[in-house]
Amino acid sequence: MSIESEVFKKYIPNNNKLIKYGFKKYNNEYKFSKIFMDNTFRADIVIDDKGQIIGKVIELELDEEYTNFRIEGNIGEFVGSVREEYKSILQDIANKCFEKEYFIYEQTNRITKLINEKYNVSPEFLWDFVPDYGVFRNERSNKWFGIVMNLDKSKILQTETGEVEVLNLKLDDNVSKALKLNGVYSPYHSSKKNWVSIILDNTLSDEKIMELVDLSYDISNIKGEWIIPANPKYYDIVNAFNETDTIIWKQSNNIWAGDIVYLYVAAPISAILYKCEVLEVDIPYKYSDKNVSMKKVMKIKLLKRYEKEKFTFEKLNEYGIKAIRGPRGLTDELSKDLNY
Repeated sequence: MSIESEVFKKYIPNNNKLIKYGFKKYNNEYKFSKIFMDNTFRADIVIDDKGQIIGKVIELELDEEYTNFRIEGNIGEFVGSVREEYKSILQDIANKCFEKEYFIYEQTNRITKLINEKYNVSPEFLWDFVPDYGVFRNERSNKWFGIVMNLDKSKILQTETGEVEVLNLKLDDNVSKALKLNGVYSPYHSSKKNWVSIILDNTLSDEKIMELVDLSYDISNIKGEWIIPANPKYYDIVNAFNETDTIIWKQSNNIWAGDIVYLYVAAPISAILYKCEVLEVDIPYKYSDKNVSMKKVMKIKLLKRYEKEKFTFEKLNEYGIKAIRGPRGLTDELSKDLNY
């Protein structure tokens, strides 16, 4: 990889900033020169109409291009100084005249932007040994629904080489159908049963990729299930649900829109009576008395009623539920029986 490619591989030029920095525009190209190392060399930088950077180092005394610093095996002190000062010039241009992107290739950055706009999720770069690998994580479940990796194409297609970026998506039952699409392959470094790899080289359209992203996101978007206590001494929940199927309720930070809550009505009933879906969260609501204080509430909708005798506190003990003092999760067995 050239020095220019290494420095600018995640940057795109900002033309206005180039002009302010000192670049001159000639036709569709921007050109800039700088003398360095005590008037010994001149760096000539050209940015073409596709945003590609072409750089040359000219030895002024001879008026010839100096290339020794580009030879990988040359490690002398003088050559090293030329290389580092030239890189410093390039890096300053990158920092002041270019916009930093998450990834290298155009389609990868377009898809990243679309994911952010739709799901408010940005890539996480978790590993120092593969710093360009970015993970997309579902905030509700904390599960990954996408991974961008830059790798050699031979990892996906044995007959081809060259650096590419791929997007791994978890599709489960949709894997076989997705593999029929051009640009979609058996995954690199993931389960072939559940995941696919998409080479982000515009073979597959952004629209089609986002359809697959949506499938992967839905798979990761596991709804939370919660048991929430309701004390009839402070709020007549029974009468409330006799009058309407939608009410507001004090919200816990861990609960998201789409989650399911089971309302456990305390003594003298002492049983789960209601299954509800959370319709909206983070609704501002200031209220305080000697029993409860609220700064925000959620809107919940009644989905199902249970007989008083079905999920009593004694019965919940058999599922391993020994106390219900605040929002708490369910055991798998209890979840299954509540949804039967």
